[in-house]
Amino acid sequence: MKNRRILLCDMNSFYASVEQARDPSLRGKPVIVAGNPETRNGIVLAVSKEAKAYGVKTAMVLAEALGRCPQAIVVRPHMQLYIDVSVHIMSIAQQFTDLVEVYSIDELFIDPTGTERLWGDAWEVARQFRQAVMDTVGIRCSIGIGPNKLVAKVCADVEAKKAPEGIAEWTPDDIPTKMWPLPIRDLFGVGSRMEHNFSRMGILTIGDLAKYPKRHLVKRWGLMGEVYHLSANGIDYSPVTPTTFQNAMKGVGHSITLARDYEDQREIEIVLLELTEEVCRRMRAMKKAGKTVNVYVRDADMIHGFARSFSLPTHTNITMDIYRGVLHVFRKFWYGSSVRAVGMGVTNLADDTEMQLDLFNDKVRKRALGYTMDRIRAKYGSTALMRCASLTKAGILPERASKIGGHYA
Repeated sequence: MKNRRILLCDMNSFYASVEQARDPSLRGKPVIVAGNPETRNGIVLAVSKEAKAYGVKTAMVLAEALGRCPQAIVVRPHMQLYIDVSVHIMSIAQQFTDLVEVYSIDELFIDPTGTERLWGDAWEVARQFRQAVMDTVGIRCSIGIGPNKLVAKVCADVEAKKAPEGIAEWTPDDIPTKMWPLPIRDLFGVGSRMEHNFSRMGILTIGDLAKYPKRHLVKRWGLMGEVYHLSANGIDYSPVTPTTFQNAMKGVGHSITLARDYEDQREIEIVLLELTEEVCRRMRAMKKAGKTVNVYVRDADMIHGFARSFSLPTHTNITMDIYRGVLHVFRKFWYGSSVRAVGMGVTNLADDTEMQLDLFNDKVRKRALGYTMDRIRAKYGSTALMRCASLTKAGILPERASKIGGHYA
C-alpha cells in the first residue's frame, strides 16, 4: 500500500465536451448544457471551457448564465450518449489494469501498481490513457497522481486541471506545502454545512484540521471525526475496487440534478423515494431483482458529496425494501450539506424468481402489488398513481412525467 501511485482521471467539462465532440461545429465556442433551453429558469448541467471564461458555472440558473455569456449555445443533455461515452472510457482504462474504479460518470480511479513492465510508471500510464481518450472519444481529461485516492483526487481538482500537460502528481512530502494551505471546503467529504461547523471551531484550512486535536474531533463526530483528521493529513487506506465498475455495468440506476438546492432531510428523502420507485419499476419490467443498493449525492457546489453502497439480505424489487436500504446509506453518510444532485441504483441483479418470498411478512402480496401498479401506470401514465409526498414542493415526479428518463429527449 505504501508504494501505490493512484490516478484520478477527470473528464474535463464532460457533458459539454461530449457535445463538442458529437458536433464539431461547437468546438471553440461557449457551450452550455441545460435541462430545458426553452425556459430560462433551467439549471446549467455543464459548461465548456469557453463558457467558463465568462464566469458561467455548473448549477447556475440558465438565465444568469446567459446574462454572463449571451452568445452561448445552449444544448439539451443527451444522457444515454454520456453514459455510452463514459462506459467506453472505462473500457480504455481497463486496457491498462483491472484495478479501475468508477467515482462518477466523468471520473475514475486507476491503480497501475504492478504494471510498470508493461506500461511504464504512473506518469507514462497517465499520458497513454489521456492520449487514448483524446484519440477515440475526442475529449480531454485531467489526471491527478497521488499515494492514495484522496490525495490523487485533490491533486486533480487543484493542480492537474491547470497543468500544461493536464497531469500533476503529489507525494506525501507535498501534503504540508500543497494540501494544507487549501480552504477546508476543498477536502473530500466537506460540504457547505460541515465547512460552517469547522469555521466556528477556527478551522479554515485543511492544515488547521490536520493539526487540530484528534480527540476533540472524535468526541464531537465519532468515527467521522477520525476520518476527517486522517483525510486532512493525506491518509486514505481505501483500495481501488474494480467491483464498482463491474456493478455499474450490471445494474439499474436513476439520477437527477435538482432545480434548486435541497437542504431539508425529508425533502431529499422524498426525491430518493421517487427515484427508487422508478428504478424498481424498471427492474420489474426486466423481471429482475437486486441485492446491492447504491446512493449518490452531490452538494450544491456539484463537487463534494458521496457515493456509497449497501447490501440487502436478499434480492428484491419491492420498492419499500429497496428504499429502506437507500435511507440506511443516505442517513449514514449525509453530513447535512445542501444537495443539488442525487441518484440511486441497484446492482447485483438476478431473476426475480430467485426472490425469497416469505409468506409471513407478506412479500408475495407486495411483489404482486408492484406489478399491478406498473400495469396501471403503463396504461394511464406515470402520474396515474403517485404517493402523496410527490405532490409536495419537494416532489419531482409531476414535472419528470413530461420528460424521457427524467431528461428532455
